[in-house]
Amino acid sequence: MKRKVIVATILIVVICASFLLALSISPIKKLEGQVMNNTKKPVVLIVVDSLMNEPLQKVIKEDDAPALAYLMNNLQLHQEMISSYPTMSVTIDSTLLTGTYPNQHKVPGLIWFKEEENRIISYGSGISEIWNNGIKNVALDSVVHLNDSHLSKEVQTLHEELANRNLSSASINGLLYRGNFQHRLNVPGLITMANLLPKEIHINGPTVFSLGTLAQYSTENNHHNFIWQRLGVNNEFTANELRYLIQQKKLPSFTLAYLPDADAPIHKYGPDYIKGIKKVDQAVQHILNSFPSWEDAIQDVTWIVLGDSGQSYILDDKNTSLIDLNQALKDYTFWERKNPNAQLAIAVNERMAYIYAIDQQVELSEIVNILKEDERIGFIAWKNGQTNYVVSPHSEGKLEFSPKGKYVDDYNQSWQVTGDVSILDLNISKEQHIGYQDYPDALARLHGALHSQEGRFIIVDAKPSYEFIEKHSHNHAGGGAHGSLHKVDSIVPIIVTGTSVLPESDRLVDIKKWILQLLGDS
Repeated sequence: MKRKVIVATILIVVICASFLLALSISPIKKLEGQVMNNTKKPVVLIVVDSLMNEPLQKVIKEDDAPALAYLMNNLQLHQEMISSYPTMSVTIDSTLLTGTYPNQHKVPGLIWFKEEENRIISYGSGISEIWNNGIKNVALDSVVHLNDSHLSKEVQTLHEELANRNLSSASINGLLYRGNFQHRLNVPGLITMANLLPKEIHINGPTVFSLGTLAQYSTENNHHNFIWQRLGVNNEFTANELRYLIQQKKLPSFTLAYLPDADAPIHKYGPDYIKGIKKVDQAVQHILNSFPSWEDAIQDVTWIVLGDSGQSYILDDKNTSLIDLNQALKDYTFWERKNPNAQLAIAVNERMAYIYAIDQQVELSEIVNILKEDERIGFIAWKNGQTNYVVSPHSEGKLEFSPKGKYVDDYNQSWQVTGDVSILDLNISKEQHIGYQDYPDALARLHGALHSQEGRFIIVDAKPSYEFIEKHSHNHAGGGAHGSLHKVDSIVPIIVTGTSVLPESDRLVDIKKWILQLLGDS
C-alpha cells in the first residue's frame, strides 16, 4: 500500500510539473459560431521554446528543416529579437501578450516570493521545488492564479484587446491566455481525488482555447494520453489543433501556437543540440500541409515564427558551474513551508535569482557584500523608490539609474544614469545616447524586474556558463540554462512571412502593438 501511495504521489508531481495538470475543457470542443469574421489576413504566431539563431541556421544549412527554410526563403524579415527579463517562459509570455515588462504586468518570474501571502509562488519546475512549495499551491498558481490574479488587471492581453475590437483569437498550449470568453475546465479524477484542484474551474480565455489533454477540437488528435506525451504539452498536439482550425476554415484573426519540445533536450544536452529544431520543422510542415500548397499558406496567412529565450551552456563541473546561494548565505535562515518565519527567501530562476529579506533586521547591503565576493556573478541589483542600484564583483563602483533623465537609448526611453556604466556594459556617447552591448535593453528590462513586486529584495544575475541553485533546485550542469539578462539568454530569432508590415523595434515587448497593427489597429 505504501508503495502504491508513493507511485501515485510521483505521478501527481509529474503531472503538476507539466504546467497544465491534465486540464480538460470537454472531451471534444465545437467551433460552430465561435469564430468571428475578419477581413484582414489572419496572423499565426508560432512560439518555439528555446529557439536560437545559430543552431537554426545550422539545421537549415544542412537541409534538415525544409519548412523553416521555405518560410525564410520567402520572408519579409529575419532578425534577432530581445526577450523579456527574467528570460523565463511565464514572464516572457506575459510580456508578449501585454506589450509590457514585469513592472506593469506583475509576473516576476517562474518562481518568486509573494510578500503578502508569505510564500513562494511557483508555476512548476523541478520536482523537489514543487514538493517544497506544495503540490496544491503549484497546481492552483499554475492553473488558476497565474492568469486570474497574478497577471495584472491594469494591463490588457492581446486576446482581450482583439475581442474588444470584435476580432477572434486562439491560444493553443499557451500558459498565458487571459481573454474575454469564459471556459469551464474539468479536472481529471486523479487531481480531484488528491484535492489539488476543484472539480470545475471557470477561466477567461480567448475565443478558441486549447490547453493540453482532452482540451481539444480535433477528434483525431491523440497526442495527449500519456505522461511521456506530456499530457498534450507537445509539438504534435499543438500542430494537430492548429491544422484542424485551418482545415475547418475556422482560423481566427490571431492564433498563438506554442511548440515546447525543443526546450527540455537543450537543457539536458546544451545549446548546440539541434534535433529539437528538426522536430519543430516537422510540426511546421504538418501545419503548412493543411493548405493546398505552401505557396497558398503564405498567401493566405501571415506567419511569425519566434523564439522565446536563448540558453547558455552550463559547465560540467558542478563545483564550478553551480552558485549555491544557501551555501553563500549560510549564516541566514531560509524560507520553507515548514519554516515560514525565516530571514531570507530565495527564488531561483536558473541563471538569475530573487533574494528576499523577509526579516526587517536583515540589511540588503549585508547580502550584497557577501555575494560580491563571487566572481561567477555578473551583477547584483536592488531598488530604493524609483532609483535602481547595480554593483558587480568585477567593479569597485556602483551604477545608479532611474527613468526619465537626460540620456536616451535606442528605444527612445530616457534615463538618469550615474556611476560605473561598465557594470551593465553601457556605451554612453557625448550626445547623451545610451547604447547596449552584452545586456540588450538592459535598463528597461532590469527596471521591469526590480519593480515587478513589493518587498525588500535583490536580483543576482550569473555570467554565462554559470547557474544559481538553492536547496531544492534542479540544475543543468553540462547542459543549458537561461534566465539571465545577458545577451546569450536574451537574443532570439524571428521569421516573418506574408506581410510587408514589420515590427518597429527588435524587442518582444513591441510584438503586441505590431500584431494589432497587422490586424487593423488604428
